[in-house]
Amino acid sequence: MSKAEIFASLHKKGDPLLLPNAWDVASAVVIADAGAKAVATTSAGVAWSLGVPDGADLGVERAAAVIERIAAAVPVPVSADIEAGYGDVEATTTAVLQAGAVGVNIEDASGGGLFDPAEQADRLAAARAAADRLGIPAWINARTDVFLLGTDNGVQEALKRSEAYAAAGASSLFVPGLTDLAAIAELAAGPLPIAVMAWAGAPSVAEFAAAGAVRISLGSAIAQAAYAVAARSTAELLSSGTYDKTADALQYGDLQRLTRPRT
Repeated sequence: MSKAEIFASLHKKGDPLLLPNAWDVASAVVIADAGAKAVATTSAGVAWSLGVPDGADLGVERAAAVIERIAAAVPVPVSADIEAGYGDVEATTTAVLQAGAVGVNIEDASGGGLFDPAEQADRLAAARAAADRLGIPAWINARTDVFLLGTDNGVQEALKRSEAYAAAGASSLFVPGLTDLAAIAELAAGPLPIAVMAWAGAPSVAEFAAAGAVRISLGSAIAQAAYAVAARSTAELLSSGTYDKTADALQYGDLQRLTRPRT
C-alpha cells in the first residue's frame, strides 16, 4: 500500500488513529521513534518555531518547506495542517502533497468567523481535485471551528456542515474544542468519520474511541509543553542557579541518531 492508503486505513472506529503533532524535523523523528504510526503538523507549532504567531498567514511556501523536510525524515505517513488554505486551497494542497504529505487539515474559519458551508464545501472540493490530479488518495480532514467559536446549536450546525463537506470529498470532520462524548457519538453517526483534539484533562483514548472517534490528535499541546520546559529551565537557572528541570531530557546521542539522514 502507498503511504496515503496506509494513512487512510488507520482511521477506524473502535481503534482510532493516535496522531501526535510535530512542528519541525526533530519533533517529528522523536514522535515517530516513540511509536506513532503517522505524524501531523501543527500550524501553531510551525509558526512559533519560525517566530510568527499562529494564524498570522504562515503561507504556502513555509508550510510546504516544513512538510518536505519532515516527510523526508520519517518513515510514516505525514499529514499537513494548512490552516484555511492560505488563500488558494487548491494550490496549497498541491504544494504540500508534492512535498510529501498524504493528508491535509483544512479549517472552515478565517479571521475569527466561519465560512458559509457551501463556500467551504467548494474549497474542500478544490483540495480533493488537487489530490486527484496528483493521483494521491489524500485524507482530507475538514476542520470545523463551530465548537471553538461557541456557535449556537453546535451539534446541528456541525452535522449540516458534515453533510456538505462529505459531498465535497472530505474524508473526516475534525471538531476541535468538543469533548462532550454524547455529542461526539451523535456526530459519529452522521455523514463523516469524526476526528477530535485532546489535551490534559480531556476524555481518555478509550472514551473517545467508545464515542466513535476515528482519530485523536494533540494539536499544539506537545509544542506548548516543550516550550514550557524551556521557560521553566531558564527560570530555574536564573533564580536558584540549578538545572533540575532538564533532568528528563532526551539523550544527546539519541537525538543525533534520530536526525541522521534516512538512506
